[in-house]
Amino acid sequence: MNKQAPGEHRIERDYVGEVTIPGDKLYGVNTVRGVDNLTVSPLNIAYYSEFRDAFSQVKWAAALANRDNEVITNEQCEAIVAACKEVIAGQFDSSFVVDLMEGSGGTSTNMNFNEVIANRAQQILGHAAGSYEIVHPNDHVNRSQSTNDAYPAALKIATYAMLGPLINEVTQLAALFASKATEFADILHLGRTCLQDAQPMRLGQLFGGYASLTERLAEELVAVRDKLRTLPLGGTAIGTGFGAPAGYREAVYMHLRSVTGVDYQAPANPFDAMQNMDVFSRVSAELRTCAVSLAKIASDLTVLSSGPVGGLGELRLPEAQAGSSIMPGKVNPVLPMAMIQLSFAVVGNDVAVAQAVQYGELEINHFEPVVASRVFDSIALLTNGIQRFAEKCVKGIKADVARNEKHLMESMAVATALVPKIGYARVSKLARQSVAEGRSLVTILDESGLLSPDDTIAAIRKASYPVFGA
Repeated sequence: MNKQAPGEHRIERDYVGEVTIPGDKLYGVNTVRGVDNLTVSPLNIAYYSEFRDAFSQVKWAAALANRDNEVITNEQCEAIVAACKEVIAGQFDSSFVVDLMEGSGGTSTNMNFNEVIANRAQQILGHAAGSYEIVHPNDHVNRSQSTNDAYPAALKIATYAMLGPLINEVTQLAALFASKATEFADILHLGRTCLQDAQPMRLGQLFGGYASLTERLAEELVAVRDKLRTLPLGGTAIGTGFGAPAGYREAVYMHLRSVTGVDYQAPANPFDAMQNMDVFSRVSAELRTCAVSLAKIASDLTVLSSGPVGGLGELRLPEAQAGSSIMPGKVNPVLPMAMIQLSFAVVGNDVAVAQAVQYGELEINHFEPVVASRVFDSIALLTNGIQRFAEKCVKGIKADVARNEKHLMESMAVATALVPKIGYARVSKLARQSVAEGRSLVTILDESGLLSPDDTIAAIRKASYPVFGA
């Protein structure tokens, strides 16, 4: 591969001075400046492989478009493309050292990619890294681009790629909830509002609601993902396209569609595309909505499985691990708790994204790195969290049938189901008697000769099938 030996070093210079670079690294002086000045977090720009791949795909498509427009040679193009493919294969991750949260508006990130790709292209063509006599980071790898269009294009491509697995996880979770709705279809359950006894229902109906919600979450993620297919690529620095040949824009989108397999499009207005990142407000908002909605379900599961003696105990969650270092036998609902906790993080990330989108200035938004960091974090948290929540918790949920029915039958909530049978006024009087005496309404009805327990249960079962089905 014509790499320099690990023990060798090379010198690169810029207007600040010179730097020494290890021989086994492919970054250059601009990367070193970015690392020295802007390292603030533990994650580098190759941490999320989708982002690494997306940036490489942008450089790959740009090289092909530049060759088509005869602003780089076929030899340069082929070497750049070959280098991009190797980057995507993960061969040079150790050379991507710029912080994902770097504060240069993405310039350090863009130059890290430009330098690694240029130096690897140099090696492929039989020349030393750092000499740049055949392939230069700015003149060739970055030709017809600027950070201002390359970075947000890569950000959108990476986000589009990362949303795919998340949508699959949400869709599979919806299917799990639907299967539980079928499994629990005939179990009588005490419906509650404001944590107070309310009306009879079926446990399957509760889970059917969870399934419907989760299906909608997946649908909204699909819809907002589609909005990411419009890219600012070709706008160069501010939207004028200055610095790119006339045929570049059409060519780069044609090649990008071939490289990625996704129908990415040029914007209707390149100045809008360069100035604004409102699409990430929408993406982040859907991630937040997904997180808090699933946290609500997780909270329900925590309440319904509480106990096992002193709580509701109507659901039994799989026992994942010991719940205490001091209380023997205690088992906590750790998977629902984890879902709730990660929702807090996603909400915080959404606030950061909203701030970054708001504070773009004039022709560009130079706070894209924090958007990348927070959006990627939210997607990763949700993708991993939902997968574990579904597999280790929802899949194994069991219902305590007797306890569900006991809580319902001992509650005055059965009164609603009996109104058609014996009338509102009489049921109301008996319900108040039930509360005053601390006895179940079912027992009082039986003693009064109005309804036998079997008739009461039949009325409850009939009432718990709403117009919309079980």
